[in-house]
Amino acid sequence: MNFYILTLFPDMVAEGLHTSIIGRAAQKGLLSIRCINIRDYTLDKHKKVDDYPYGGGAGMVMQAQPVYDAWRSVVEEIGYQPRTIYLTPQGGVFHQTQAKQFACEKDLILLCGHYEGIDERVLEEIVTDYVSIGDYVLTGGELAAMVMVDAISRMVPGVLTNDESGSTESLEGNLLEYPQYSRPETWNGKKVPAILLSGDHAKVDAWRREQSVLRTAQRRPDLLEKADLTQKEQELVKRVQSENENEV
Repeated sequence: MNFYILTLFPDMVAEGLHTSIIGRAAQKGLLSIRCINIRDYTLDKHKKVDDYPYGGGAGMVMQAQPVYDAWRSVVEEIGYQPRTIYLTPQGGVFHQTQAKQFACEKDLILLCGHYEGIDERVLEEIVTDYVSIGDYVLTGGELAAMVMVDAISRMVPGVLTNDESGSTESLEGNLLEYPQYSRPETWNGKKVPAILLSGDHAKVDAWRREQSVLRTAQRRPDLLEKADLTQKEQELVKRVQSENENEV
């Protein structure tokens, strides 16, 4: 899978994405992550890429021309117009299902804005998806792009060494991940739950599922609206919700 990140700060993005799991996957040829410096495509002799907004107001706006030409350089190289994601707080909030969908693409362009945003005309011309990583404002789109590349890359076959680890972690099936434990068996007076030491895989799986439901009900009840729960699990959720109400 190929990522093309249009940014004013390519070093920031490259340094953050060429380590750990993502870096190893890139070395193996499973991923390609390229940062395109938008400033390289400006026609201004001083390498300026922004200007004052029409209509007045604070801040500066990234101009359409360098953004468009940077985007065109990718399109001309690969021979078609791929999905182009603009990282913006005005977009829909990024989620795991979306990560899986994006991972099916051969090529993705991620556009990182800065200042007060980007000239609307070029967004209308090139953007296919408006995506936010949360309801807050960052200095630019670079951190958001790095988050998305990381999440999407984990869904690309072969990137994770354990074939199951990408499908059984937090937020799978709209449930949070169950508690995890490692050695030693007793730490600081706290013991690992006995069922995890039993060797009975069916019981372990059932316990983990129950813990996922419990944890989601306690910490992220909003996710349960889309979770596929059994009748017994629904009753468990109601009990947790009732206990929470009594505590309040």
